[in-house]
Amino acid sequence: MANYSDYRQVKADQIPNNTVCNSKLDNDARHCFCTKWVYGCACRCSAGCCCAWTVPTGVRRVFFEIWGAGGNGSGACSCNRCHHYAGAGGGYYNSKMVTTSPGCTYTVCAGGVYRCLSRECTGCPGCTSYVNGYNLSGFCALGGWRGQAETNWTTRCFSDWSCCKSPTQWGGDFGMGNHRGAWSGIFNCHCHWQQSMPTAAPFMGGQVDQHINVCWIRCACWIVPYAHGGQNAMTSYCGRCCGQGGTGGSGVVKITYM
Repeated sequence: MANYSDYRQVKADQIPNNTVCNSKLDNDARHCFCTKWVYGCACRCSAGCCCAWTVPTGVRRVFFEIWGAGGNGSGACSCNRCHHYAGAGGGYYNSKMVTTSPGCTYTVCAGGVYRCLSRECTGCPGCTSYVNGYNLSGFCALGGWRGQAETNWTTRCFSDWSCCKSPTQWGGDFGMGNHRGAWSGIFNCHCHWQQSMPTAAPFMGGQVDQHINVCWIRCACWIVPYAHGGQNAMTSYCGRCCGQGGTGGSGVVKITYM
C-alpha cells in the first residue's frame, strides 16, 4: 500500500512568490469560517451594543444576521376600570450575504430598548438594529412593537401585525416581520384569569407567559430573552394603577465570515 512518503513532495521554496493567491483558490479551499456575536446585556433597560468590526485577513464573504430589540411592556394605567392586555412583540429579523475585502470596517449596532419601566397604557417599541459598510445599503431590522393595556371592553383582537414587510425589504436578502401578543379576555370588574403573552423574535426562540387569577398588582419583574417582547404590569381588580411594565430584550447581530 502506498503511503505519504511515496508521493512527490513540493517544498515551499520551490513555489515562486505570488503564484498561489486568493484569486486562484476555490472559495471552499479557504480555511477561515468564523462567527462573531454582538448584543447588549441580558438585563432591564439594556442599551444594546454598537461597535466597529474590521474584516480579518483572508476573508472575502460575510453573512450578517440581525434582530431588532424587543418592545417594552405597558403599565397598569387606569384607576377606575378593568384592564385587558396585549403582549409586546419580539424584534424583527433580517439577513444579508455580501462580498467584502480584508481591512473593510463595518459599523455594527445591536439595538437597545427605551430605558424606562412604563406606567402608561402603552410601552415603547424596541430600537432598530443595523449594520453599515461596504456593499450594504439601508440594512436594518426593526424593534418589536410595544405592549398595551386597554380599558375598552370591546377590543378583542387576537393578534395584530405592527408593520408588515416583504422578505427583501430594508436592505436584506431575507427578513421576517413579527406580531405582538394576543389580547387577553375581559369578563367583569374583577377580571379573573387574565393573561399576557409577549412574542419571541424569529429564529431566536424563548417563551414568556403571564397569568394571574386573583392578584392586586403584578409588576413585570423578570428579564426576558434576547430580542423578546417585554412583560406588562397586570391586575385583576378595578382601582389599581401603579404597576410598571418591563423592558424588552436587547437586539442581536450575528456575523459569519469566510
